Amino acid sequence: MASHVVVNDSLQTNYSYRLDQAYGKSFDPEFIPQLTPKQMLELGVFGGWYLNDCQAEFPNDWFVHAKISMNSPDPKLNFYEVKASQSLGEWQRKGWIYPDDPRGWFQWYCRYYMGRRLPQEDARQIKRWKAISRHIAQLQKNCQAGDLNCRPVQRQALLHWAYDSRLL
Repeated sequence: MASHVVVNDSLQTNYSYRLDQAYGKSFDPEFIPQLTPKQMLELGVFGGWYLNDCQAEFPNDWFVHAKISMNSPDPKLNFYEVKASQSLGEWQRKGWIYPDDPRGWFQWYCRYYMGRRLPQEDARQIKRWKAISRHIAQLQKNCQAGDLNCRPVQRQALLHWAYDSRLL
C-alpha cells in the first residue's frame, strides 16, 4: 500500500515521503477536521497564495475549483474576503515551521490527508490544531448563530485550520 512522493518545488528539492495510510483515512482519533484540503482550497484560504508552486504534489481535483493567486496573496480570494494570516517569515520567526513542511500547518495537513504519517510531527501539529478551537468559543459567545459577518477575521483564521465556522 505504501507509495512514495518526491517533491521538487521552490521550498523543497528532492524531498520524499511515504504514504502509509489510505487517502483521507486513519486519522488520529483526536484530529477531526471539518473540512478537507480540497474543500478549504475551494472555499478560499490564505489569499489563494499557498500551494501555487507545488500543485503537482497533490491530487489534480483539489485545484479544479480552488481559489489560487499566482501573483501575490489576495484577501478577496478568502471565503470571508479578509486577511487572516501572517507571512511565512513570521511563522518561521515564531518557530512554527519545521523542515518536513516548510509551508506550515496546511502543508502538513495536506500530506497527512494523503496518507503520510510522521508520529512526532503529527502529534505536534494536532496539538496546534486543537489549540485553535478556542476561537470557536469566542464566536459562540459574541456572534448570533449563522451570522457570517460577525468576526470575519476570526472565522477566516478558523477556516485556515479546517474548522467550518459556517456551522456555528
